[in-house]
Amino acid sequence: MEQPREKLRALGAAALSDGELLAIFLRVGVKGKTAVALAEDLLHHFGNLPRLMSCTPEELTQIHGMGISKWSQIQAAYELVKRSLEETLSQDSVLTSPGYVREFLQARFGRLPHEVFLCLYLDSRLRLIECQELFRGSLSHTAVYPREILKEALARNASALIVAHNHPSGNPKPSIADQELTKTLAKALQLIDIPLLDHCIVSDGGFFSFSDEGLMKNDDK
Repeated sequence: MEQPREKLRALGAAALSDGELLAIFLRVGVKGKTAVALAEDLLHHFGNLPRLMSCTPEELTQIHGMGISKWSQIQAAYELVKRSLEETLSQDSVLTSPGYVREFLQARFGRLPHEVFLCLYLDSRLRLIECQELFRGSLSHTAVYPREILKEALARNASALIVAHNHPSGNPKPSIADQELTKTLAKALQLIDIPLLDHCIVSDGGFFSFSDEGLMKNDDK
């Protein structure tokens, strides 16, 4: 069987499975298991790659053969992915790379155990100026203050805005409160000529976009 490193050199990284890519980071397996077999076991244990990448040191080190150094390697790789996606959004319009917005948000906070509300401030070419965590809440609720959002947007000279929050429950479907907040925030931002392009809701394995669902139309009623 071709080893992951040799396969990567011959065919490129896209040809490798999640397990094979992970095995390259692990480098070695444990007694009776190759690095690839150990990687596949890890993916099976956590259910999917995002859950593995965002696991705690305690969760990973409970598994035979996995120590804090392995967790550190995985976290370093995960952070590089997030920074790469953020850099892409700072160079290209979010409208030309909408998939990166989804990937960035899911990587950023898709598996957090508590709610977080983020603002993505965009320049006149719709490139990311900054992603800021503005509010943090509990498992099921975060208090959001539109006045603070407007103040922070003006401070960064933002030309447009995308807001996002996560649902630790796992269901990305917006609540009535989410829908009302989106309307209120969009109208407030209109007063300072900053359009709200989207409100995204992220969950573990799920994603909802108000814009994709046609819910960002101006409603002045």
